[in-house]
Amino acid sequence: MSKDRYREVVQRITALAEGETDAIALMATTVCELYQEDERFDWVGFYRNIGNDTLKIGPYQGGHGCLTIPFSRGVCGACATTGEVQLVPDVDAFPDHIACASSTRSELVLPVRDAKGKLLAVLDIDSDQPDAFDQEDVTALESLMRDLFAKAQ
Repeated sequence: MSKDRYREVVQRITALAEGETDAIALMATTVCELYQEDERFDWVGFYRNIGNDTLKIGPYQGGHGCLTIPFSRGVCGACATTGEVQLVPDVDAFPDHIACASSTRSELVLPVRDAKGKLLAVLDIDSDQPDAFDQEDVTALESLMRDLFAKAQ
């Protein structure tokens, strides 16, 4: 997605979410807008941190996702454990990748934190295209997650 298109979608999400602090409502709005905006995005969803080093599926768009992911497994688990963005051009080359959908070729996962720095969730974006994501995606989505969830409860 170009910078201009990211700017448009971020403005739209921000306008739709104005005044909203409920994390689930923010997640649902975000995945709806992102999923519809970019043809590379085959699956867009949040995995919520429910404690005990466990992620549980939250709002998503696309086919079915895994219901529960331990921090110790897969791309989402790596993001939750390290707190770092996971930009994976080829999921088959990622050790211990969890194939929630056999069509996934590349993946981008970003940590989502509240204002105090607590991990609320991870944003998981899958593509059926190899090497679908780049640093522009990371930069735009990191900024959106930081701004959108800073006031979430």
